[in-house]
This record gives sequence, C-alpha cells and structure tokens, in this order.
Amino acid sequence: MKNIITRLEIKKRDMFSLLSFYCLRISIFSTMIIFCLLIGFICIKGIANLNFNLFMWEYTSQNVSMLPAIINTINMILFSLIIAVPLGIFGAIFLNEYSNKKSKIIVIISIAAETLTGIPSIVYGLFGYLVFVNYFGFGYSFLAGSLTLCIMILPLILRSAQEALHTVPLSLREASFALGAGKLRTIFAVVVPVAIPGILAGVILAIGKIVGESAALLYTSASVAKVAGIFDSARTLSIHMYVISSEGLHINEAYSTAFVLIIIVVGINFCSNFIAKKMTKV
Repeated sequence: MKNIITRLEIKKRDMFSLLSFYCLRISIFSTMIIFCLLIGFICIKGIANLNFNLFMWEYTSQNVSMLPAIINTINMILFSLIIAVPLGIFGAIFLNEYSNKKSKIIVIISIAAETLTGIPSIVYGLFGYLVFVNYFGFGYSFLAGSLTLCIMILPLILRSAQEALHTVPLSLREASFALGAGKLRTIFAVVVPVAIPGILAGVILAIGKIVGESAALLYTSASVAKVAGIFDSARTLSIHMYVISSEGLHINEAYSTAFVLIIIVVGINFCSNFIAKKMTKV
C-alpha cells in the first residue's frame, strides 16, 4: 500500500514538473512573439518613412527634423550619468563596505532607495518643476530636466551597484587582505572590477529610463525643438515623438522616431556590454 502511495506521489510530482515546464516554455515563447511583433512593426513602419529631411539641423513644421532631439537626448544622457553614476557607485561602496548593516540609518536609506525606484516619473517631474524650475529659477531648461533625471536614476544605480558589490565573494576580499592590500585598494582593485557587469546593468537600465522619459521632462525641460544650451528648453526624442504623434499630422515620422530611439538604446547596450567584457578581462 505504501509503495502504491509513493508511486502516486512521484507521478503527481512528475506531472506538476512537466506542467510547470510547459507553462514556462509557453510564457517565454509568448513574450518573445509579442516582443518580435512590436519591434518588427516599429522597424517596418519606421524604416519605410525615414528620409533625409528628418535629419536636418533645424526643425520646421514641414521637415519635422529629429536631429535636434537626438543631440539633446545624447547630451542629457551624458550629463545625467556624469552626476548620478559616481554618486550611486560611491554610495553603494559606502553602504556595502564601510557602514554598519545593522544601523537604523542604513536600513532607512536602503528602504528609501527601493521606494524611490518605484515612484511614478510624473512625481519626479512635479518635484523638478517646483524645485529646479521655480525655486532655483532655472526655468524650463536642459539643466532642470537633467537634474530631475539624475534624482530619478540615482536610486536605481545605487541599488544595482549595491547588489553587484554584495555578490562579490568574501574570499576575494580575504585573499587581497592576506596579500597585504589595504581596504581601499581591495575595493577598487578587486571588488569593483568583479562587480562591474552588475553595475553596468544598472547603468543600462538608467539609460533606458532617461531615453524613454517624457512625463518628467515635460514639467522641467519643456519641448522647444532646437539644439539646446544648458539654460535653454530641450526636446528629447521621447518628447519629440509624443508631440508629433499627438498633433496627428506626422504619425509616420513618429514611427521613424521610435525606430531611431530603439537603435540608440540597442547601440548603447552593445557598447556597455563591450566595455564590461573588456574591463572584466583586465
């Protein structure tokens, strides 16, 4: 009797495992099909409507050029990362390597960082509008938009870097200390190089957030279609796509903008992965 019950239990487990396996396969294939359909549709529509006028230096209502928006987007990515990445990485190093993990302040900081990653972007936009646009008097400008994006991506970079540093084996630190290296040298010569792929993963996610952001920037940098100075209003690609699609007159050009946006994100991801591999080998 016991043998029969045992066999039935094994069969139930096998059936459950088989069912779970096929459910996972269906989920993966469904996700891939949706992804391919979405990207394929944008690529087909976008490539078909690409033309030279979309890359003119000056924007007009006739050419609907996206070149100023491309330049503004790249500048905003670089400016935001220059500020947010060092703060996020050094903050993660302090929290992971120097702080007392049982401290209430450290726990509060960790909870706050996790909470801030989930706040809607329009809330950041309202904060940027009240603080940078009004209080500091930057107005609707590239600077106000970039600083708002810095605050938005900082928790994401901090948490990603912290998790990447946490996954570095303790044995590597102990081996470095055994060879006579100090704590600071161990961190920057041993721990950080091993954690670079995880840190760059957070940076890539942050870049994706910057590139796709529109709600927060509408409150802070507005939507003037020209290559912006630091105190000028700046239209990024996502805002450019939103504006021309909402007008209803340039839907085909909006598809082309979406295609260029995808190309930029894919190019940044390839560059980041290449850098991560090079730095990991070194």
